[in-house]
This record gives sequence, structure tokens and C-alpha cells, in this order.
Amino acid sequence: MGIFQKTIAATGWTTLGAAAGYVAWTRKSKIVDVPPTDYLFNHTLYARYNPNNAPVTQDLCVRKVPLDKIRPELLEHEGKLVEAFSAGLWSGLGYAYQRRYLEKKYRADEVTRDHLWDQQDLKSSTYDVGTKITDHFEVVSKTPTSIIVRCGDSPRIQDVRASDGLFEMQAEIKKDEGVAEFGLKSIFYNGLAQPDKEGKPPAAPMSTWIQWLHQQYDKVLMETAITNCTK
Repeated sequence: MGIFQKTIAATGWTTLGAAAGYVAWTRKSKIVDVPPTDYLFNHTLYARYNPNNAPVTQDLCVRKVPLDKIRPELLEHEGKLVEAFSAGLWSGLGYAYQRRYLEKKYRADEVTRDHLWDQQDLKSSTYDVGTKITDHFEVVSKTPTSIIVRCGDSPRIQDVRASDGLFEMQAEIKKDEGVAEFGLKSIFYNGLAQPDKEGKPPAAPMSTWIQWLHQQYDKVLMETAITNCTK
């Protein structure tokens, strides 16, 4: 089991178990499939890190919030909403247990001093390209509506990895609908996977159980991230 699956397995149920009224709390967050036509599958990052086009485990968590509930200052300047959304995710309660788990195992001044670890730093960061988060994520793309991190293993490993993936945080203002639409998109793969001797493709990187657990974790991350964007 890769580092990502280990941390999800170790932290997911703890987070869910601590969330009173989980079903009611996350009822507005929806899990949908990432369509095969999604631009990430044609992105240079995907081609670089999954050179053999190995099978993926993917999902997308979406949530809409009325614009009158969003902090006004986040609507005034392009890109501020997705920055606040990302800051809320990494500094929020949903990620707290996983952050402490990774900190205990991997924080070391000599090798990860330039990573974000402390809650205040995670909350104040603007998540520019190159930002490293708790020795497990690195920002690899940023636009006014999207921040993408590479995940699955330490950003200190820059080569193609067995445990790898792209995780996108999206925040788009839709004035015609009167809402802000948020998304957490996950695409995971084994970048080193090869077909077997008979040419059979490798299996997807996550079991059905781990994928389901990740989807529930996504909902928790979504709800705690949004609290940094609302009044």
C-alpha cells in the first residue's frame, strides 16, 4: 500500500468518526466521476507523471455556495477565492489529523524546512507553484480558478513514482447562477505500472474500499475548506 493509501486508511475513519452528524453535515457535497474528456487527462503534467497511461482511480467532489454567503473581499480580486479555498483545506480541521500524522513521520529541519507544516502558515499561504505541503503535496499548477498539487508521495521524489496523482482545488464564481462552485478533483495512478507478460493492463491503484473512504474524506475536506470562504 502506497503512502497515500496508508495515510487515508489511518486518518480517514478518525476524521469521520469525529464529525458529528457526518451525513447531514456533508449532504450538499456531491461525488461524481471525472469524465474521460477532462482536461487533466490531456495535461502535460499527467503525461509526464503517468508516462505509460496506467489505469487511474478518480473522483470529483463538487459543492455550490450562494454568492451572498461568500466573503465579499474574495469576490473582488481574481484568484483570491481559490487561494482562500486551498488555505481553508490545508489549515482546516478536515486535514488536521493527516497533517499531524505526516508531521510526526516526516518533519525534519534538515530536509523539509521549506515545507508548510504549521496551521498559521497553511492558512496564510497563497499556494504559488512550488509550494510544498507536509512532505506529501507540491503545487504544480495555479490559475485564477484552479490550484493543482502533485500527491501520493514526497515532493522530494521528483521522478515518476509508483504512488502518484494530481489533486485539483477549483473555485469558480458563476454570477449568472448566483453561486460559487467549488471542486476537489482527484486522479491517482501508479506511474511505474506496466502490463504483465500477457499484456494485461495493471489494476487501478486503489481498491473499491479505499476509493470509497477517500470520497468520504473529500467531503470532509470540502466542508472545512469552505468555512474559510464564507461569512
